[in-house]
Amino acid sequence: MKIGILKVDSVLPEFRNRHGDYPQMLVQILQFNSMQHKKKLQFKTFDVEKGDYPKHIDDFDGYIIPGSRKSVYDRDHWIEVLKKFVITLDAKKKKLVGVCFGHQLIAEVLGGKTERCDRGWGVGVHKTQIHNPPWFTQNHQKTCSLAVSHRDQVSILPNRAELIASNKFCPHSMFAIEKHIFSMQGHPEFTSQYAMDLLKARREILGESTYSNALESFSISTDRNAVAAWIVEFFFLKV
Repeated sequence: MKIGILKVDSVLPEFRNRHGDYPQMLVQILQFNSMQHKKKLQFKTFDVEKGDYPKHIDDFDGYIIPGSRKSVYDRDHWIEVLKKFVITLDAKKKKLVGVCFGHQLIAEVLGGKTERCDRGWGVGVHKTQIHNPPWFTQNHQKTCSLAVSHRDQVSILPNRAELIASNKFCPHSMFAIEKHIFSMQGHPEFTSQYAMDLLKARREILGESTYSNALESFSISTDRNAVAAWIVEFFFLKV
């Protein structure tokens, strides 16, 4: 199965040698889990910030939109182009996974709403409650903990969306649309070390209280491998 990663940002240069770039993080965690479950995934990255897209949409079986420092309501030309691409993917029921920015953009484009959160930054490790998981057979559990790093979040779900996970800080943490869209606010691709490095880089912006609470939250182990397994399972789910 061929998966296109629609790159929408880059890891800060000072962290790239140690942690790699965002597409590499995704490939590493998804390849590991696909091999664990005897599934075969191939990946190719497209830098959509630079207008790079597949020649034909059907050249790939599915797509992933990862995180970005940008906001989905910014008026950058590449964001507007990406929104149109998401509409096309949805119309064709092409498999699509959204992470953080990708999650927010999918919701915004398909009839929901993404806004700046009035509770401030979501950072550290956040635990969510799982509601009626639609297809998970691997690592089924009632809660899910992932590293998060966001100021925006989905405030209104698209009409067709089914809520999968939520918590008090982020009520729309994870959703699905039919069997072709799976979207989440948290970052299964982030190792705890990368998430902590990113947190420390934003310490001054966050303020000491938010920073300290987030740093303490890393005592919680994440479920990044479980979520990666759900993504792999999702890609092989028949529409």
